[in-house]
Amino acid sequence: MAESNVPEVGKRAPAFNLPAYPEGKIRLSQYKDEKNVLLYFYPKDNTPGCTTESCDFRDRVATFKRNDTVILGISPDSVASHEKFATQFELPFILLSDENHAIAEKYGVWIEKMNYGKKYMGIQRATFLIDKNGKIAAAWPKVKVNGHADEVTEALKELN
Repeated sequence: MAESNVPEVGKRAPAFNLPAYPEGKIRLSQYKDEKNVLLYFYPKDNTPGCTTESCDFRDRVATFKRNDTVILGISPDSVASHEKFATQFELPFILLSDENHAIAEKYGVWIEKMNYGKKYMGIQRATFLIDKNGKIAAAWPKVKVNGHADEVTEALKELN
């Protein structure tokens, strides 16, 4: 649960096999040797920051496709919640459901947070660019939403 287990650039990305909308189940390994993966962790569907971040990636989806990259969003929300969120904001990519936060823990982004003086566990907004070999090519462990999609797009250009 410590931030220290955020995977380092150059290391193999932790594997996952999760329920997803609209695909059913998604494994990281299904993209090996074929696609880069932009994996972004976000705290909750339909909240202001998460909506802005998701829509920023949505608006750049053509750039990601041109660069052989799939976008995968991941949060602890259910597949049903993801369906509503993706439909409402016309998100043309896959949203993964990590309800027990096991994958967030593997990526070091399930952390203790504080809101109005109350401590709780939750997702730290983070993004990982995973290359076709399944290795972390770039990582943003503490994302600020504004300008983030531009940073990721620049890193993607360097990858290809």
